[in-house]
Amino acid sequence: LGAERRARLPPGEMGWPLVGGMWAFLRAFKSGKPDAFIASFVRRFGRTGVYRSFMFSSPTVLVTTAEGCKQVLMDDDAFVTGWPKATVALVGPRSFVAMPYDEHRRIRKLTAAPINGFDALTGYLPFIDRTVTSSLRAWADHGGSVEFLTELRRMTFKIIVQIFLGGADQATTRALERSYTELNYGMRAMAINLPGFAYHGALRARRRLVAVLQGVLDERRAARAKGVSGGGVDMMDRLIEAQDERGRRLDDDEIIDVLVMYLNAGHESSGHITMWATVFLQENPDMFARAKAEQEAIMRSIPSSQQGLTLRDFRKMEYLSQVIDETLRLVNISFVSFRQATRDVFVNGYLIPKGWKVQLWYRSVHMDPQVYPDPTKFDPSRWEGHSPRAGTFL
Repeated sequence: LGAERRARLPPGEMGWPLVGGMWAFLRAFKSGKPDAFIASFVRRFGRTGVYRSFMFSSPTVLVTTAEGCKQVLMDDDAFVTGWPKATVALVGPRSFVAMPYDEHRRIRKLTAAPINGFDALTGYLPFIDRTVTSSLRAWADHGGSVEFLTELRRMTFKIIVQIFLGGADQATTRALERSYTELNYGMRAMAINLPGFAYHGALRARRRLVAVLQGVLDERRAARAKGVSGGGVDMMDRLIEAQDERGRRLDDDEIIDVLVMYLNAGHESSGHITMWATVFLQENPDMFARAKAEQEAIMRSIPSSQQGLTLRDFRKMEYLSQVIDETLRLVNISFVSFRQATRDVFVNGYLIPKGWKVQLWYRSVHMDPQVYPDPTKFDPSRWEGHSPRAGTFL
């Protein structure tokens, strides 16, 4: 970098050769004290909001303030996606984590409506309702204790597979679930591709996953060639049909990588956030009583002619929405994301050199007492009438 540019770098340390700060990073998360990693930088170098380290095999700047995160996320000229090579290899080089901005925008436009559109959500609700109800009954009838997170992940996976691969049989669903579980273990592990390490097992799981999805895709294309319809339209069907304004369609690799990304993200986040919301409500009986009373009031307002819940009913769940936002703030399933500098750029007055990686520590923003008073306290009421400033709720 030269002496002049080096002098403008954020404070920090590059750690051990090759390993960098990864041992400290992994140790903090394995210990159950994830905030200890950033706290060690604050303790040694002060509250500068940006620090340098060597992470995931790259020189990296850690950004820990709302203003810094907002600047990096909003500046598409100075920053592009910069996920670790290991993550890209597992999720797929044709997925959102690796594609350039214009391609990202094109694929997102093609895939957003089948997931978030009003018609799509309305169509999914009956299946979600039946799946959740039957799962709760099965747990109640079990007669003993159940491993809650395992059961939640199984339930959310069943829902997501239905949305993305509507007609998947039980064998396909089980094969996908096993592979996703192993894939996720290696997602933020050190990229050591040797037997016995999580990353090695995750690469193997991805190959199995791709084989299953390619098999389903081949069957769909063969059925289409014969003019055979499978009935309902799911995410895979929509991806096969999707074309942009120039008439370009997605190839098999793109479809598979987009499905791997969506399935993994939806499966893990839904299961874990539901578990934590349940834990927090159990620990706070007054909040549980308020959330339960809101649900009972909504149920009483549903006309007898209506089957199940509608999106209008969900919009009445104001307190439950606050519970979910507070759970997302406190737990932060996506605690960090990655960018890469396309040119020399300054954040908080410090240089981020061209080509360096940037880690955005959302968790540090959410646990900042200047942004959220008493940040370790679970307090849904902090969201009443509150619209968070840009960059403060990520």
